[in-house]
Amino acid sequence: MSEAMQMRPAPPLAAGAVERNAALLRKQAGKYIWWMTPTEAMGYPAKIVAQVMNTGEYRDVCAVSEALGDDGLRAVLAQAEAGQFNERSWHYWHYRLGLSEPGQVPPLPARRIG
Repeated sequence: MSEAMQMRPAPPLAAGAVERNAALLRKQAGKYIWWMTPTEAMGYPAKIVAQVMNTGEYRDVCAVSEALGDDGLRAVLAQAEAGQFNERSWHYWHYRLGLSEPGQVPPLPARRIG
């Protein structure tokens, strides 16, 4: 197994990263979190980033990726909720961030009842 595959998932999205990139996240929230105001969405920064990672335009994905770095994106994947990622994006980000090799991507998060 490669060194990248042995890394532990990053901790939750760091508050400092959110503060440093508040303007970018607010802009992305206005575009990708249409069911909330940007101010409301800023209470859930990982949801904003997950939405960009899942459905974002290339330039927006690049901006978020550059701002948060791979560890920030890993943190978003580590705390992903059911329904935040489609299968294609889930696999892509696990490969892109060195978290999985082909055929070894963990299952998508699922809701558990009970």
